[in-house]
Amino acid sequence: MFRGTKIVATLGPASNDLSTLERMISAGVNVVRLNFSHGTADDHIARAALARQAAENVGRTVGILADLQGPKIRVGKFADGAIQLAKGDRFILDAQCELGNQERVGLDYKNLPRDVQTGAVLLLDDGRIVLDVERVDGDEIHTVVRVGGKLSNNKGINQQGGGLSAPALTAKDKQDLKTAVALAADYIAVSFPKSGDDMREARNLVAEANGHALLVAKIERTEAITNLTDILLASDGIMVARGDLAVEVGDAAVPALQKRMIREARLHNKFAITATQMMESMITAPIPTRAEVSDVANAVLDGTDAVMLSAESAAGQYPVETVEAMARVCAEAEKSYVNSLDEELLNREQSQIDQSIAMAALFTAQHIGVKAIAALTQSGSTTQWMSRVDSGVPIYAVTPEESTRRKVSIFRDVFPLKTGAIPANREAALAQAERALLEHGAVQRGDLLLMTIGEPLGKPGGTNTMLIVRVGEYSR
Repeated sequence: MFRGTKIVATLGPASNDLSTLERMISAGVNVVRLNFSHGTADDHIARAALARQAAENVGRTVGILADLQGPKIRVGKFADGAIQLAKGDRFILDAQCELGNQERVGLDYKNLPRDVQTGAVLLLDDGRIVLDVERVDGDEIHTVVRVGGKLSNNKGINQQGGGLSAPALTAKDKQDLKTAVALAADYIAVSFPKSGDDMREARNLVAEANGHALLVAKIERTEAITNLTDILLASDGIMVARGDLAVEVGDAAVPALQKRMIREARLHNKFAITATQMMESMITAPIPTRAEVSDVANAVLDGTDAVMLSAESAAGQYPVETVEAMARVCAEAEKSYVNSLDEELLNREQSQIDQSIAMAALFTAQHIGVKAIAALTQSGSTTQWMSRVDSGVPIYAVTPEESTRRKVSIFRDVFPLKTGAIPANREAALAQAERALLEHGAVQRGDLLLMTIGEPLGKPGGTNTMLIVRVGEYSR
């Protein structure tokens, strides 16, 4: 069953053995996520190796996403582990407090008292507890509880409307970034960026570590919405991180923002991942709720490249069943996707040769009914351009480069296909690509096939030729 939308699955205790990972990948996982908020460097390196072994065992290509923790601003620990707050209680967030009690709690981010002012609204534990700031006195933030509840160790803090100054890349993130480069992560996600400068700093750090990972900006701050274009231009992709974003901007604003972010990403030739609570009930249930099915389907219809599982695949009771359910929903939703290729192509300006070839290939493929598009590629850039506009035709990235095959794993409608070193002779290269597609079952003899190639051969980003052939023309 053709499914262009990709699935990202977070690894954790529930998916930490080879057999389970093999079943998850067979069920539809395209990218695995390593959550650097938990575990050690050795844990992540071992999980990356395990995922690659599982992918090899089932004959699939799987990318690896390293997700940095970022400056998650949290309360400290309580002497008794937790307290109960009631509406109207006075409560102090104290940067100097070591162990909390019913009256106050410490802060892991010591500059928080300098970021907030009287009248600010602080949201704790993903908005479950709401505090109104009455005054700030030195290192103490004096608040009145508007919405109470149980508050336990290390719960997160957001400010309604944003405005917290914590840097996107902490000392821990910079060290974790080096680990991500060492395990050859294909994508690195930066948490809580506020501007393109945060992403440019991350790119410089990746380059200094001799890494080549694509950078993903997690959009979860109010400031990131304001600076979305700047962040997109400095990134390779974005993650619509709906959890913290909803706390800052309000849950009702998120659906429209999701549509806007995905649309802007596609226009700027960037990929988009939609994340947070997509199949949350399947942590403990074998089937999703109808609301979750609609949520995943709507992300597909919005044009997202990938949908992401978090605790569902990392700690849930049904990791394989969750992937299977998500794959079914994506495939079914794609049948209803409204194709507006002609309109989208008319509104795009092409400034590069490979981009122009990519757009021409999509237009031609749809209008003459080709079975597949085969892009002979070194870097994968042509297939990325193709994936920004939906044509309803599968795109095969035919490449000998393993890193490129993993990189394109997250692009919508693009499927990596391994081939040998591209021959110096064009006819031999096309014949080799045809054989690979036939062996993969992507086409049959006699099918119409559109192929793109760059001449001279083997030059990254050099795609400049499009051909339409009958399968078997080169691979007799």
